[in-house]
Amino acid sequence: MANKNQFNPDYIVPPGETLEELLEHYDMTQAELAERTGRTPKLINEIIKGKAALTPETALQFEHVFGVEADFWNNLENNYRQMLARKKSEEQLKEQLNFLNKFPIRFMIKSGWIKAEKDKTKQLKELLSFFGVASFNAWEEVWGDILKPEAAFRKTEAFPSNSESIAVWLRKGELEARNINCAPYDEKKFKESLLEIRKLTDEDPETFIPKLTDICAESGVAVVFIPETPGSRVSGATTWNGKKPIIILSFRYRSNDHLWFTFFHEAGHILKHSKKVTFLEFKDNLDEYEEEANQFASTTLIPQKKYNEFIKKRDFKEQAIVAFASEINIAPGVVLGRLQHDGHIPFPTKLNSLKKSYKWAN
Repeated sequence: MANKNQFNPDYIVPPGETLEELLEHYDMTQAELAERTGRTPKLINEIIKGKAALTPETALQFEHVFGVEADFWNNLENNYRQMLARKKSEEQLKEQLNFLNKFPIRFMIKSGWIKAEKDKTKQLKELLSFFGVASFNAWEEVWGDILKPEAAFRKTEAFPSNSESIAVWLRKGELEARNINCAPYDEKKFKESLLEIRKLTDEDPETFIPKLTDICAESGVAVVFIPETPGSRVSGATTWNGKKPIIILSFRYRSNDHLWFTFFHEAGHILKHSKKVTFLEFKDNLDEYEEEANQFASTTLIPQKKYNEFIKKRDFKEQAIVAFASEINIAPGVVLGRLQHDGHIPFPTKLNSLKKSYKWAN
């Protein structure tokens, strides 16, 4: 007799096949089994042919007739239905293998985000598991808005990018944000923390990343750094996971003036804009929301009154920039970036040595 939960074949075994063997063993007809169980001959025949499911009630009746525990029949039926469903799912996945070509699979494997699989169907399963969806129909329901011109995911049409690659980058950011233990979001505390974060702008990544992460987590904001995925061309993003705001940064432009402007830009989105919108940052991505976030970043990094006073002096030598940066407690490279953006200093300049360059560690 079979013990409970031990019948678990890796091949499709219709319960009717086992039932038919037992009928032959006991020299019993389908009609006789129908009489002994109180079922109709039609139902018994449909169970044998796999057209009808073997229910728990019928399993108990077979236990009485054959002396084989109901658990055996239930497990047989469950495994059969599960294998049928798995086979159907495999067939559907094979029809969707072309979707693999749209995603940066090699990059994801090299980065350790998914496992490498020789079988394409298994590789597709890995990709779907990464996104936490069961199929590409489900993927499009969750992520499909990013493919539409009217999407909430804000990006510039003038700077083309790969939407699937962006989705991968965002998803990795969401997954990493789950590992950050954040306090409940406190808007006032987050806004106040930005003054402390300004002091980190002249630090190296090894120093500022853990400090930035901890400071933001204390006010309920998760900050994660995710390498730019091929074709995504995105430098930063703001999104919300329920009540938890997330800032994702990529080091795309590699210098401290760009990195810190992007962070404070994303902070502006959190403090000023809708929780239902995911904001993506690209070169020349401008609309009313982006301009407002730009203004927030500019004035938070460099107080407008102080900046205006400095500009009036028209002294943009290295010593003056360093002194002004020290006065307002911010990195000289950030001041230089602002001066270049506003047209006071050309971008190609020897003063670029004031900026710090960042790169991902190998």
